Amino acid sequence: MSSEQRYDKTMLEQTKQQIRVIMGEIAQISRSDIAPDEFHQEYLNRVVRALGAIGGALWMTDETGRLTLGYQVNLREAKLHDDEEANRLHSFLLYKALRSQGEVEGLIPPHSGGESPNEGGNPTDFLLILGVIQTELEKVGILEIFQRPDVNPATQQGFLSFVRQVTRYATEYYKNRQLKNFSDRQNLWTQLEDFTRNIHKTLNLKETVYTVANESRRLVECDRVSVAICHGRKAKIEAVSGQDMVDKRSETIKLLGDLATAVVKVNEPIFYNGDSSHLAPQVESKLEEYVDVSHTKTIAVYPLVAHTLDEKDYDETEHDKLVIPPPFGALVVEQIEDARVSDAMKKRIEIVVEHARTAIGNAIDHNSIFLAPLWQAIGKSKLLVAARTLPKTLAVVLGVAALVLAMIFVPWNFNMHCDGSLQPIVRRNIYARESGKVDELYVRHGSTVHEGDVLLVLSNNELEAEWQKNEGEINECSKQILALKEASYEAKDSERIRITGQLEQYVEREKSLNLQRKILNDRREDLKVRAPVDGVVMTFDLENKLRSRPVQPGQILMEIARPEDGLLLELQMPEKRMGYVDDYRDLIRAEDPDAKLKARFVMTVDPSKNYDATVVEEHDRAENRGTEETTVMIRALIDDPESLPDGTRAGAGVSAKVYCGKRPLGFVCFNELVAFLQKTVFFWFE
Repeated sequence: MSSEQRYDKTMLEQTKQQIRVIMGEIAQISRSDIAPDEFHQEYLNRVVRALGAIGGALWMTDETGRLTLGYQVNLREAKLHDDEEANRLHSFLLYKALRSQGEVEGLIPPHSGGESPNEGGNPTDFLLILGVIQTELEKVGILEIFQRPDVNPATQQGFLSFVRQVTRYATEYYKNRQLKNFSDRQNLWTQLEDFTRNIHKTLNLKETVYTVANESRRLVECDRVSVAICHGRKAKIEAVSGQDMVDKRSETIKLLGDLATAVVKVNEPIFYNGDSSHLAPQVESKLEEYVDVSHTKTIAVYPLVAHTLDEKDYDETEHDKLVIPPPFGALVVEQIEDARVSDAMKKRIEIVVEHARTAIGNAIDHNSIFLAPLWQAIGKSKLLVAARTLPKTLAVVLGVAALVLAMIFVPWNFNMHCDGSLQPIVRRNIYARESGKVDELYVRHGSTVHEGDVLLVLSNNELEAEWQKNEGEINECSKQILALKEASYEAKDSERIRITGQLEQYVEREKSLNLQRKILNDRREDLKVRAPVDGVVMTFDLENKLRSRPVQPGQILMEIARPEDGLLLELQMPEKRMGYVDDYRDLIRAEDPDAKLKARFVMTVDPSKNYDATVVEEHDRAENRGTEETTVMIRALIDDPESLPDGTRAGAGVSAKVYCGKRPLGFVCFNELVAFLQKTVFFWFE
């Protein structure tokens, strides 16, 4: 045997081994659970490589039975798209193979067929090898191989056998997918039945949107589902899957609501998985803002629109066109980590949207019925008038009627409540007259002082420097005056006139400097802060507040009071209640100009006893004293100071009420509500 023959046998054996390996790979991927697009690529590339073909194509059938290109390798070599007639012949050939019953002739010579208009043919320069992929249920597609025509018939039959074998592998792949789809579909129907039953269980809008959000996430198998409801022209997020409450102040929720609003206005569903260039500009901007904050990889937003009339129900005599209602909300589906979305998930989303818009739309329609809670109560009221419950019902109705009449006609004391404190009648604030630093402090809290006593001493270095400068200038001026007087005795007449003029200048300067010294001495005396009246120091912790601390003119240093002269009430009446106080004061003074408002108070330390007081002063200015609301200061003298407990201290807290006459019981109980309605509701309709 020659070396060339041995080489041919070796090459042939290697080629067969490669084909066996490729056949094994094709068999393996046909049993795997990969996506159809990935299967088509891996499958066709291996078939073309095993046959050493020019190229190939996988033609798949869609839901309508039409053939679409699933995957191709070097399809351009066939030059089908360059000639419309060639493309038509090739299409007829594929559909003829698809419709054929039984075994199909899979070898089509080049430039064959096409004798009749509707008969397919091979317009290419290649040998076409066809294999139909079909299961027991349907014909899935056609495998087409473009092979060189210059091969002997035996080799062509080998090619055809190989194509039939790999076609069986493709059939096995699609059979497995059909079985899996049947199982998934059965599970889907079970889940869908539970989903529809749960979301239609109630007509309460809040319960419905939360149920839709949580059940949709379970059915779609995504990371998060949110439901937005339109309030006017803006859509707001009302429910998020996995959350009991929605924090509407959250930035993420606000941005998601803005995105839903933009989609609702466009009224077209959007789908984003990384590329937003195909979206409307107003939607794209809101989407980018939300994605930047939430880092969502995939998001789908579907407007929820109420059902419209079917075309068969449309009457052209009554309407010019169908009126499409605006969306009442939106459903948002998100994938946080995974950007891949399968076709099955997309179909499930569409199913969820269809059922969700019906359930939420019904809940919105139900809640929009005027006085719906009242009608529901009336519908359930038959039980109240049954024979056994009628006496109880009448008793309750009569009791309610009596209560309403009492609220309208029974007068009651109308009092305005406020908080306050007990303060000495005689008290004075001690102010700093000069700036400086507290060097000496002679009193503390509770110290008894007399008028004129030094309370504390300030030091002011600048003032001391001015005083020293003034003293030096006075001394210098005195020396100059003395020298000029001595010089004038010995000077000639002409020189004496000049000296006399200088002497007068220094005398005037001395007077000015002495006046400055008096002012500086007064200021130095002001550094000694004295008590203006007899009394007791009321300020706490003076040592920490004042010792070695700088103070400014007008700053309050401490408070001195005389508790033995008695206490009075200082009440902080909320400004919103002063209107009732002023009205009653004007009413009683119309009859008696000297009439006074009366008050009653209890002390915080002993609220079991109450005391009477008479209002003597009302400030004409409202102030905010560090509280949440503006108040007006009211002072009242205690009618019987001796009745206060022994040891009552100034500053003790009290709770007081100022008597404002009599009003109907209902107004006394609900005057705050009446004022709120007058301010926030009735005012805007006047």
